[in-house]
Amino acid sequence: MTRMKILFVCTGNAYRSPVAEALLRKLNSEIEVDSAGVSPAIPIAEVAKKYLAGENAQKYLKAVPESLSQKNLNDYDLIVVMNPRHREAILSRCPQCASKIVVWGINDPYFLPQGYTEKIFNEIKEHVQELNCSLQKQLKRTTDHQK
Repeated sequence: MTRMKILFVCTGNAYRSPVAEALLRKLNSEIEVDSAGVSPAIPIAEVAKKYLAGENAQKYLKAVPESLSQKNLNDYDLIVVMNPRHREAILSRCPQCASKIVVWGINDPYFLPQGYTEKIFNEIKEHVQELNCSLQKQLKRTTDHQK
């Protein structure tokens, strides 16, 4: 059986999308998870590394940000974007991907006062947990259907 592939997208692939990727990798090894940035930054934000260390998920964090332009968007079953601008960036490259894009509406902590970063990461964590529950149910239905 082919593993489901999920791509998380944000602006720089330094805060939101790599945190979402690492948290989902920790929760679910049955899914292939990746992340990318519309305009990747270098490096991954230290605050993201610290947050993931606190979540015991730092080992799931990628080494460097990756560009959306390096990804074949057709390869993914689900593309989770952090805001509507990212959705437009995906659609400009892959109009046929519209049905597999989900917008979370999570602010970029880079542009917010310092105290907001952990709040944003906790919001991402909640979304990742909800997504994982939904994917587990979907996987179970698929598995039960194949029996």
